[in-house]
Amino acid sequence: MKLLGDLSIPLIIAFVMTYALIQGTDVFPAMISGAKDGLKTVFGIIPALITLLPCIYMLRASGALDALCGLLRPLLSSLGIPSETVPLMLIRPLSGSGALAVGSDIIRNSGADSLVGRCAAVMLGSTETTFYVIAVYFGAAGIKKSRHAVPAALIADLTGFLAAAFFVRLFWG
Repeated sequence: MKLLGDLSIPLIIAFVMTYALIQGTDVFPAMISGAKDGLKTVFGIIPALITLLPCIYMLRASGALDALCGLLRPLLSSLGIPSETVPLMLIRPLSGSGALAVGSDIIRNSGADSLVGRCAAVMLGSTETTFYVIAVYFGAAGIKKSRHAVPAALIADLTGFLAAAFFVRLFWG
């Protein structure tokens, strides 16, 4: 089984090259064209990433995130959402790596099999890094106005957080 895994990438490349030769496609110019398109996409995405990532780190370093967590804890606790997951809920729409760090910290402190740890894990799996996705994909597609995409995505994230807390309590509460 390990041999099949080790050979999978070379076999896929060999298959694609053989298929291209049978079809009469000149592989090298097609590969160069694809690389050019990929670089155009990268150059379209980089400004959004350069702007987004420092903003996230400044939010965390300034203490604004902790202050916002303090304000939201009582409300979310009354909705049945563990107060330990509030930082995760605030970071997740902004940064996947930041949310993963917060989630792993929650799981390390509360335990993987605890209600809070399970809730954090389900929240990570059922929500998206909304602003990152919008910045990257809208930037790559050249879309300037997101119109209803941001509110709809944030509502979907909120729904994911609430559903995660509800179902974790239902199954393990």
